[in-house]
Amino acid sequence: MKTLTVLELSKLYNINRQTIYNNIKKGILSKNSDNKIDLAEALRVFGEPVKKQDVKDSVKIDSPSSTEVVLLRQQIDMLKNQVSDAKEREMFYQEQIEAMQRLLEAPKPNMTTFTDQKSEPDITTDPGPEPEPKEEELTTPVISENKRIPVPELIEEEPKKRGFLSRFFLPNG
Repeated sequence: MKTLTVLELSKLYNINRQTIYNNIKKGILSKNSDNKIDLAEALRVFGEPVKKQDVKDSVKIDSPSSTEVVLLRQQIDMLKNQVSDAKEREMFYQEQIEAMQRLLEAPKPNMTTFTDQKSEPDITTDPGPEPEPKEEELTTPVISENKRIPVPELIEEEPKKRGFLSRFFLPNG
């Protein structure tokens, strides 16, 4: 004969597991050595199991009044708004990029172009005459003065940081 666990029996008869355990403890229901209950014993105590209603008939998933559906529709609307805002931002930034590119490509009035430049002799192919050193310049090197940025001599020193309590108990210093 078929044997059932307490969980299977509670699902079959739609009763609480504690009820089954209480019936076993009182001696109304018996279980075999592997802690399972014989189906014939369950039929004797509980009778024929009630046929459950078909779940698909009683629950409507697509009901528009369902709170989950309403929440999901709100989330979809919110995401649509976010996508449209993102597209607007993208168009704005794309226009900004195009404007910057037009500004970069615009010719500047004081710049010389490649055709306006004077042709200078190429040093690598035509070295030209080298200047001859004079005798006076050989003995004394030319010293150029380093130009430095002036730095102020006096920098005011920051006062020493004081703790919370020393601000109240020590004199100003």
